[in-house]
Amino acid sequence: MKKHFTSVISNGFGKFASKEFSPFIQRFINKAYVKLMGVNMFSFNDPSTYSSLNKLFIRAHEIPLLLPNDKSTFISPVDALITDAGKIREGKAYQIKGMSYDINKLFGTYYEDMDKKLEGGEFINFYLSPKDYHRYHMPMDLNILSLTHIPGKLYPVNFPLLRNMKDLFIENERVVIECRDKKGRLHMLVLVGALNVGKMVVTFEKSIRTNSELRDEKYYAYDKLELECGELFGWFEMGSTILTFSEEGSILPDVKINQKVSFTDILGKVL
Repeated sequence: MKKHFTSVISNGFGKFASKEFSPFIQRFINKAYVKLMGVNMFSFNDPSTYSSLNKLFIRAHEIPLLLPNDKSTFISPVDALITDAGKIREGKAYQIKGMSYDINKLFGTYYEDMDKKLEGGEFINFYLSPKDYHRYHMPMDLNILSLTHIPGKLYPVNFPLLRNMKDLFIENERVVIECRDKKGRLHMLVLVGALNVGKMVVTFEKSIRTNSELRDEKYYAYDKLELECGELFGWFEMGSTILTFSEEGSILPDVKINQKVSFTDILGKVL
């Protein structure tokens, strides 16, 4: 089966972004990108120091950010915009107000009855724009049980498509991570690919190859894999979306739709 045109475009952009041009040209590309997108480079190196546009995308903080001392806090895993948040009802969440989708379809074939397990729980959508910090971190202390890579298309996840394209998150390529907290309650983290996202990297699973020739879901299980709140677990090579789903009674979120959040911001309590 031929690649979808969105994957072809993303592959082409990925090659450009990964190419290391001469220092003069690369400085021009990087600085033009920062200015055009309005990227805030506070706590990062100067744009001219990154050897490719991709290295600029996946930049790490040079000045470490302080994590909350209180382990009962739920933090933002990324720099992002909250495009929707709320309760999971009748097995459905929302990509944006008025556009619901079936969470069982989102999670793929390896996770059965997630609609029942997560009924009444909380979902939060984090949209990363091209100007945002592209690394993602744990929103709380979690035990990683499994991961599924689900190949798909790479449509943009901007507001026009969120409002008008049904099942956008389900259509797109994604990485689904099943977790439990210290009290054994279920949490799901979903990384959603988008146009120009050449890769979604997960640090604890090197086998994943996103935006590739793979067409079948791949499932990975883990034993005693524990990640702490704020711990890095990967990055998007361009902007995209992270979705979080939490079992009823496990967190008490304090977020608003269209709220701009940054990594380490406190967004609620772990109950």
